[in-house]
Amino acid sequence: MELSDSERRAWLTLSATPHVGPVTFHNLIARFGSAAAALDALPRLAQRGGGKRFAPPDPSAAARELEALAKLGGRMIASCESAYPHGLAALDAPPPLLSVLGHPHLLKKEMVAIVGARNASALARKFADALSRELGFAGLAVVSGLARGIDAAAHEAALAVGTVAVVAGGVDIVYPPENEKLHAAIRARGVIVSEMRLGEAPQARHFPRRNRIISGLARGVVVVEAAEKSGSLITAQYALEQGREIFAVPGSPLDPRARGANRLIREGATLTESAADILAVLSPMLGGDFGEPHTGFPSRPTDGTGTDMEAEADRIRAAVEEALGPAPVAIDDLIRQLGAPAGAVLTVILEMELAGRCVRQPGNRVSWA
Repeated sequence: MELSDSERRAWLTLSATPHVGPVTFHNLIARFGSAAAALDALPRLAQRGGGKRFAPPDPSAAARELEALAKLGGRMIASCESAYPHGLAALDAPPPLLSVLGHPHLLKKEMVAIVGARNASALARKFADALSRELGFAGLAVVSGLARGIDAAAHEAALAVGTVAVVAGGVDIVYPPENEKLHAAIRARGVIVSEMRLGEAPQARHFPRRNRIISGLARGVVVVEAAEKSGSLITAQYALEQGREIFAVPGSPLDPRARGANRLIREGATLTESAADILAVLSPMLGGDFGEPHTGFPSRPTDGTGTDMEAEADRIRAAVEEALGPAPVAIDDLIRQLGAPAGAVLTVILEMELAGRCVRQPGNRVSWA
């Protein structure tokens, strides 16, 4: 489906609503059939979940943001639309909306992510440059996070053949400041992508979300240099969870910047000494499409009432609240433990989320807020 202007504004308003993350967003769309209908139902759902008062964001703010993005030459793509990257659409709870600056047709290319240390060594930067060029000439777009070091080297080398920069703030925000020229060059010759709103400065909590998009876009993730507990290893972990291939460049055991990549190799990542090592793994996959977009939407909208389900949710609400605690619990385990209909348990959790009383955690788990 392609969204109308009014529904796109409703999608943006719903995605900007407090307590509505990607999972909750898609649950609401599946339940009510449209973002506009979901917005109408939010105050009632939040009240049922124990919230005292609920006010969605001002819809006019969405209109202003879409207009501002258009003036920059950008656009906002919804996860249900054909222009949305297939790799991301196939994820469990994809980002509902992506802001895009530059050339969105590049998002339809097959991609490889190249990530690594911000304080990368000169040799590692040189290797990332060569790797990016060779993969680009083989027909792959190179995706990275527009950070210092390895990210910047990979983007610069792939400008001529196609590069995708995923940023942790708004697409109009240059970060880090020294990458201002690179940001402008990618905007002119590549594409810049973010799920954050225009004008939003990067914050620490945004970077894992950015890393999830990097790995989700790519067929495989190449880690060139990475210390233990680095952001690059978070990207590799997302890639593993998403079923992507993981590649790692070996380094000296005396260099702390190589320990993360070396550990990935010990754990089964493909040891990478050239682009040929990556292409040998990915080539068998490159002949077919990555997969049809999947959003988890129902084949036809529901009536939006859910009267029977809400009655069942009221019956089990106290049991769900008692079963939750500060430690995250898997929703599947919660359903089995309570012996209740899955739809009713999910309804209670959704209502409590909207009321700000519980939060979703990684791994389809939930805990008290």
